[in-house]
Amino acid sequence: MQDHSEYKHAELTHAIIGACMEVHTILGNGFQEVMYQRALSIEMKIRGIEHSREHEMEVYYKEHHIGDRRVDFFVEGKVMVELKAVSEMTNDHLAQGLNYLEAYNLEVGLLINFGTRSLQYKRLLNKKYKPNPSGTNESGPS
Repeated sequence: MQDHSEYKHAELTHAIIGACMEVHTILGNGFQEVMYQRALSIEMKIRGIEHSREHEMEVYYKEHHIGDRRVDFFVEGKVMVELKAVSEMTNDHLAQGLNYLEAYNLEVGLLINFGTRSLQYKRLLNKKYKPNPSGTNESGPS
């Protein structure tokens, strides 16, 4: 097994990917995204992975609240997980995931695609991440 300890929150992202693999093994590909979302929530609950589904997060522009966006999963207050159920992940999906990380000021995310024969996933790292002085990971000005 490959050592991913160089990744931030590697143990947690590994556990999330494992839960996704279990869901994909049982359901296969071909369902709508919401079905995978529901199944993954159950699987993470079974595995004791704390998460919120359809987690609403505020988006800021220069310290001004410009709207809200729901992320598919926010896991243990650290990792954003975006799900797809498409035949091919594109650079647009990757860019969208990275944009969300930046907008929420989160350091780590996962982009998961259930729509292919084998589960696809990408670890995302926000290179513009700025630790919040208050110690929370919630987005927005402190």
